[in-house]
Amino acid sequence: MAQSSRRQDARRREELAAAALRNESVAAQVLIDEFVATAAARKLVAEPLRALLIDGTRVKSDQVGWYINKSQTLAIAPDGRFFQMLTTGGRFARFTGVKLMPSPPPLVVGSGGRDGETGDLKDFLERTLIEYAP
Repeated sequence: MAQSSRRQDARRREELAAAALRNESVAAQVLIDEFVATAAARKLVAEPLRALLIDGTRVKSDQVGWYINKSQTLAIAPDGRFFQMLTTGGRFARFTGVKLMPSPPPLVVGSGGRDGETGDLKDFLERTLIEYAP
């Protein structure tokens, strides 16, 4: 019985953690949607996004948008999708580019990262509006 209870407790903790991540992404998406609306109102031009392969090579991607961090590893598309630009690529990625898949957005950018570029998503989005201003 004790082992079954521990499994149930572990499963419940996983469910609570997953729910917390979903709630965080929903709140982050609200901020991103506001950013996209402001970017459209200010007529900010989205640029072709380049992905960063694991080996450090920059390659073209199938997306346009705005980078939100200095290392250009996070971006927002004009339709509000959030992209992590660090990706794997096959042998021909340098020639063919990569197809990016959107990720659930975080409220805190770079949490647990080592590049020193961490902070609230809201601050990153505000800075991006300034940097892309015509």
